[in-house]
Amino acid sequence: MPMPQGFKDRLYPHLDAIAAHYGTPFHIYDEAGIRATGRQLKAAFADIPGFREYYAVKALPNPAILGVMRVLGFGFDCSSETERLRARSLGARGEEIMFTSNNTSPADFAAAAAEGGCLLNLDDLSLVDKVPQMPELICFRYNPGTRRTGNDIIGKPEEAKYGVSHEQIVEAYRRAMARGAKRFGLHTMLASNELHYSYMVQTASMLLDLVATIGGELGIRFEFINIGGGLGIPYLPDIDPLNIEAMGEEITALFVDFQDRCGYSPALFMESGRYMTGPHGALVTRAINRKEIYRTYVGVDACMSALMRPGMYGAYHHIEVPARLAEPVVETVDVVGALCENNDKFAVQRPLPRILDGDLVVIHDTGAHGHAMGFNYNGRMRPQELLLRADGSVALIRREERPEDYFATLRFEKKELRL
Repeated sequence: MPMPQGFKDRLYPHLDAIAAHYGTPFHIYDEAGIRATGRQLKAAFADIPGFREYYAVKALPNPAILGVMRVLGFGFDCSSETERLRARSLGARGEEIMFTSNNTSPADFAAAAAEGGCLLNLDDLSLVDKVPQMPELICFRYNPGTRRTGNDIIGKPEEAKYGVSHEQIVEAYRRAMARGAKRFGLHTMLASNELHYSYMVQTASMLLDLVATIGGELGIRFEFINIGGGLGIPYLPDIDPLNIEAMGEEITALFVDFQDRCGYSPALFMESGRYMTGPHGALVTRAINRKEIYRTYVGVDACMSALMRPGMYGAYHHIEVPARLAEPVVETVDVVGALCENNDKFAVQRPLPRILDGDLVVIHDTGAHGHAMGFNYNGRMRPQELLLRADGSVALIRREERPEDYFATLRFEKKELRL
């Protein structure tokens, strides 16, 4: 969807000055908007004791943004050692970090246990015996298979490489108990960019029912359920946003019912990334060329290395030209970068006002899975990141990549193996 009006009001009047000072392209993030979304999320689930958001570090791993999450009281959802190191650099320790393993290596397990450890979320039954030392608190990622449908983005659960199957889940906890686990959580992740809140309510209900079943069979209580991420944002105009308040009310009612049935209630965790930061970021780039052949192409100074979602997934990102907001839509164009790939396009056959060389072009909703998914194919560098602070100032929070960064891994101590 078009960026929140508050973000636009804070950004657009100063955009020319920001671009003149820092140059283009750049991603810019709205601290005030992120904080407001965090407060909204906490309020929606405030009646569930122990509620906690674990921000999905993969979505936007810049320490300035992660620092905002820490101030909000959120933990960090990590899936690699690099992400854990980033969370730990901000002071997060132990159960403030959830490590959801996936094809986990011995090195990953060793790192996860270091520096105060983390909340370990195992992805497969076979990993129980591979954990060097079973922590007291353990969690498993549950894959319900054909018992649930996924959505169009994440796919069918029975085709996913993630999680412990329904038939294995009780045995997973039994084996973990045999190795010393005494505290338990249950996790799943079934959707991505889901806008129908009822799907997430059904996921919470599924986990609570499973907790009751496993607990009854093994005589254990669960400290939390984690419904994962997947809360969506409406990239397309005129699409209704996720109703987080209604979702909170219905999931809270499920927890009240569980308390009545089972005599206790676990906490609720979630791992929102896109929902927290997606709408609060924009890629600002400048039009530099116009090409008219079989189609009209507007070339900008950013490329797919800054935002791969449109080229990789055909994803829609709303585009505005602040200098042309009062002008009518007069043409249909492809907005393209300079990568030597024909899918290096931010928009395909998009109706827009006429864009002139030098115009600033704002690509919306890049606050999650934007810069983080960038790459260096063709020797193209990822752009700088800026933060529009709550006090109205603008700060550089990551410089642009440079050729010397690209070549840095070619400087190494030579090692040869003679065969």
